Order: sequence, then C-alpha cells, then structure tokens
Amino acid sequence: MTDRAAAVYGVVADLEAESDQLDALVAGLDDAGWATPTPAPGWTIAHQIAHLAWTDEVAAVAATDPDRFTDLVTEALQNNPETYVDDAAEAGAGAPIDEILAGWRLARARLADALREVPQGVKIPWFGPPMSAASMATARLMETWAHGLDVADALGVTMLPSDRIRHVAHIGVRTRDFAYIVNGKTPPAEPFRHALTSPSGELWTWGPDDASNVVSGSALDFCQLVTQRRNLADLDLEIVGDNAHEWSGIAQCFAGPPGAGREPRGA
Repeated sequence: MTDRAAAVYGVVADLEAESDQLDALVAGLDDAGWATPTPAPGWTIAHQIAHLAWTDEVAAVAATDPDRFTDLVTEALQNNPETYVDDAAEAGAGAPIDEILAGWRLARARLADALREVPQGVKIPWFGPPMSAASMATARLMETWAHGLDVADALGVTMLPSDRIRHVAHIGVRTRDFAYIVNGKTPPAEPFRHALTSPSGELWTWGPDDASNVVSGSALDFCQLVTQRRNLADLDLEIVGDNAHEWSGIAQCFAGPPGAGREPRGA
C-alpha cells in the first residue's frame, strides 16, 4: 500500500469511528427522542441524521458514478437551488426512525467502501471544487462531527472529543480564505499561525512561527468555532492580530453562504 493510500484508509477509518460514536448516541432513542429539537433552527435529531444519510449517499454516488452525480446536481439546482439541502433533510426526517438509521448506516458504509477504491490521483466531483478521496473523507468527518455536536446539545450530553478532530482543525485552517471570500472580503496576504492543543494534550501547529496573526488554545474550541457550533465568547481561544480578530468573526469551514453562527450560551 502506498503512503497516499494508507492516508486515505486512515481518514476513512476515522470517519467510520466518528459515525459510530454518533450512531451510539441516537440508536437507543425512541420516537420522542428523535423528535427532539436541535440548535439548528427547524431541525430535529431526525433531520440531522437524515441529512447525514443523504449527504453520505450523494458522496458515494459522486465517488462511484460521476455522471449520475452530475444529473443529481443539475436536478437539485433546477428545482430548488436555495433549499435543496433542507428539503432533502425534511423529506428524510419524515421516514420511520428505523428506516432513517438503517439508511444512514448503509449510506456511510457505501461511502467508506467507495472512498477506499478511488484510484490515486482521481478527483471526486462535488458541489464545490472536486476533491481527492482523502479530502472527501475529511469533509464528511467534519460534517459528521459538527452535526454530532448538535445532537449531543439537543440531548444535553457531552460527546467526548478525540484527536480525530485534527481533521476538522485542518479544514478550519485551510478554509481561512474561503471564509473571507464568502463574506465578500479580501483575504489577507499574510498567513496566520495556529497553535492548538489536542484533546490528548498534543500541540498541533500550522503556519510560520513569526506570524503577526496567531490563533491559539484548545483544538476542540477551535473546531467548534470554524463549524459555527459555538460563539467565540464561549471558547478558550487567544486571538492575536487585527486580521485574526476579523477572521474569528466570520470563520466557516463548511460550504455554502455565510452561516448565521450561534448566540453566546449565556445570552
């Protein structure tokens, strides 16, 4: 196995583990539990899992049948370009609970198998730029983790963080310029320094040591910031530099228009 293939297998294994952790959180819920509202307006736990099932299935199609994926995108953009994601979640959430869970389990298994089989160098089409198998697995892990936080918040429990969130942190670092662009701003030319402490206590760093803009602190809190699951006021992060302060107010590692973010938890 090449180093690149091993990297893909590693990220896919982390995606499977993250999905399994969320699965364990919802598998024992009754119908009332699945109907619990989450912090995402209008979305219950059923919407959250139905959304993951839909997205994992579409990603599996993209990895195995690009022509069919193109057809799906064309249909979605023609019929409801502004609401197709919410519409898919709404439709999926209306199914019986056992069907939602079984559908998600099947979709994510298909996706994992498909990503392991993507030939080296092949890019997978997506709603944004095409991605490598490793990048697709990383993006799916980020979204699974973020929606898992919504589910955990809805249930009033804490999802124990693991060092798998390094993948989420990496996307958060890599999408700095995207956050500026999607908000109609010009990204700064100077790179930032990121120094984040992992759940296991390891220090993760990106960027030059002498950068004048620095984001440091808890990796978990950084990941909650870039997925817009917590307000900056609730997070243990040190922000140094004018550009870094501006970025902290618009940070966004997920695709689409600017997110609304979350209000401070004490508000």
